[in-house]
Amino acid sequence: MSKTIAAISTGSAPGGIGVIRISGDSAVDVASKVFAPIDNSSLTVLKGYCAKYGNIIIDGEKADNAVALVFRAPKSYTGEDVAELSVHGGMLMVQKLLLVLVIVYLE
Repeated sequence: MSKTIAAISTGSAPGGIGVIRISGDSAVDVASKVFAPIDNSSLTVLKGYCAKYGNIIIDGEKADNAVALVFRAPKSYTGEDVAELSVHGGMLMVQKLLLVLVIVYLE
């Protein structure tokens, strides 16, 4: 069982899209704690190399629109399960999402 980690995978300057990559055994479960697909499906049953449109939920409130991508082990960047959350690229949103993931769900 590998430790699940999260990091910003886009540049450190504002851009159109900011991506948080979560990798490890619990990657998709952790992503599903902050991502709600628009179609009310579960991110945890999404097959590899698939995406869902939805919302980032922080403290029970919609924080941003987002796209979640799921890559299943061993066919991912890291060889582990990976979830990527693409949000609007302002650094505030990207940093806030990473902070919530690390402090609340990965500690």
